[in-house]
Amino acid sequence: MSKVLIIGAGGVGRVVAYKCALNSSVFTEICLASRTQSKCDVIAADIQKETGVSISTARVDADNVPELVTLINEVKPEMVINVALPYQDLTIMDACLETGVHYLDTANYEPQDEAKFEYSWQWAYQDKFKEAGLTAVLGCGFDPGVTSIYTAYAAKHHFDEIEYLDIVDCNGGDHGKAFATNFNPEINIREVTQKGKYWENGQWIETEPHEIRQELNYPNIGSRASYVIYHEELESLVKNFPSLKRARFWMTFGDEYLTHLRVIQNIGMAGIEPINYEGKQIVPLQFLKAVLPDPGSLGDNYVGETSIGCRIQGKKDGKDKTYYVYNNCSHQAAFDETGAQGVSYTTGVPAMIGAMMVLTQKWTGAGVFNVEEFNPDPFMEQLMTQGLPWVEQHDVDLEVK
Repeated sequence: MSKVLIIGAGGVGRVVAYKCALNSSVFTEICLASRTQSKCDVIAADIQKETGVSISTARVDADNVPELVTLINEVKPEMVINVALPYQDLTIMDACLETGVHYLDTANYEPQDEAKFEYSWQWAYQDKFKEAGLTAVLGCGFDPGVTSIYTAYAAKHHFDEIEYLDIVDCNGGDHGKAFATNFNPEINIREVTQKGKYWENGQWIETEPHEIRQELNYPNIGSRASYVIYHEELESLVKNFPSLKRARFWMTFGDEYLTHLRVIQNIGMAGIEPINYEGKQIVPLQFLKAVLPDPGSLGDNYVGETSIGCRIQGKKDGKDKTYYVYNNCSHQAAFDETGAQGVSYTTGVPAMIGAMMVLTQKWTGAGVFNVEEFNPDPFMEQLMTQGLPWVEQHDVDLEVK
């Protein structure tokens, strides 16, 4: 039915390519591209061996618009799935506009020289995509992504008015490493070391990193220390659901992880400003990324589960209501299916489903959209059959204070 170009050959790219291959009735031709084509070739060989589906590979520098344009014109996809670095969102969007293809990503743009997370840069493309008659889907991973669709689903089916939203993200897995990040270390460390921020009573409240802590219980995992951090989907959700009185994002961190993080910051290894080392300019965080374990290597022997969901309070028929919707994903099951651990799996599967929604015209429209602006129902149906089934609980104690 459709040809798709996937840019990025890390753990998420592996999952997206696998899941597209497993849905070949929609994704009839697949090309996987990265700065390092050999990574794509390994994934393509694994997919051929495991599924019998052949995909093509290519090399591209996603920072280079002319290179991207050349590749897109050669491949002629209907859609580009961007699972490269967030720094590269705008160049890929520019290339999609120039070549007339739809666009989807899993994380919002951030400049490489500043740890800043906001949608303003991408929302500014609204008129360009609208005039071109193209669809750009932003933040179609799990969080952002599925959590936003959970919210839209709750608003459509279970609430007249959503007032309080708490997105809760727990990784209850154990990869056996002293310290490792579950996705790109450069992005991960920047994300979790910035100041926290949440929405309350019409304004943003800023906190120190990991200032707000609470013990929360997660299904099949148990009690975990959970911390308020800022996450990009909050920005679009408070815009698209103006009834929200408060919206927060919670993530679990172990004490040992936070100790490593503090040491990394205290010795300057989390820095993003270049320094001079033996006559060369290096960025400390990029050097740290080079010596930390590759997130793509964590799948083997990774035990335990992730548990990510939305805890929502609001009104239905004039009465107070609570609602909890979540997914638990086994790291081992994810690895057995795709060769990637659970965090990559929970990001890659929704990216594939989002592309499927556009290509099958379940999601339509010209312009730039966050996922909660579309009909959540067909996406929620696909989650059930594509490896990320969800569970919902009504009128339960949400625990969050």
